[in-house]
Amino acid sequence: MRPVDLARRHGLSTQAVRNYEDGGIVPPARRSRAGYRDYTAVHAAGLAAYLALVPAFGHAASRRIMQAATGGRIDEALEYVDDGHALLARDRSTLRAVEASLSAVGAAPETATGTRTAYSIGELARRLGLGPATLRAWERAGVLTPRRDPRTGHRRYLASDVRDAELAHLLRRGGRPLGTIATVLGELRAAGSLEALARTLERWRRDLRTRGTAQLHAAGRLAAYLDALDRPAEPG
Repeated sequence: MRPVDLARRHGLSTQAVRNYEDGGIVPPARRSRAGYRDYTAVHAAGLAAYLALVPAFGHAASRRIMQAATGGRIDEALEYVDDGHALLARDRSTLRAVEASLSAVGAAPETATGTRTAYSIGELARRLGLGPATLRAWERAGVLTPRRDPRTGHRRYLASDVRDAELAHLLRRGGRPLGTIATVLGELRAAGSLEALARTLERWRRDLRTRGTAQLHAAGRLAAYLDALDRPAEPG
């Protein structure tokens, strides 16, 4: 099979096919006497597997999976797949935990965390069972946006800030990165209610469903590639 034939089959450029070969995504191609690459059904199966893996596990993980599989390190490839499944399961658990917390957190910023006017950083840290350094790190990441006392410069956490901190603490326990939490809470602050967060969670649910379906599809493609590697290569 010529490089252009393989490229067209998968909607790629011939340079992309060569790059995947050079990067160990698929095995080295046989060469004709004139030096031209001759790809086989094994290469076609490998490219199909890689292209199916990307939406399921991301580019970096998919590259590691394919390099391990192509290099004959099957256990290593399967461990990378297991890691992706575990991450998806953890994200689903986080989603369930956050959804379950919405009613407990409250529906409005001014009533979500009680009647107290403001907390200092030390008081809020004690409330959450965290250290003040953690709250400062969350502020640097954009997760929290406390006011400053104009006279002393000290941080003052109002009811909406305490609500944000409680949600951030929950999301961090679920393994969410600070960047994602900052995005969610930024939308919540902009809307002024938890309805914004509920919409974000629904998008997360759709994304998780898409990833899960993609992982099912990718598993079949990867299995077909592993089978093809075990068979003698035939012209594609």
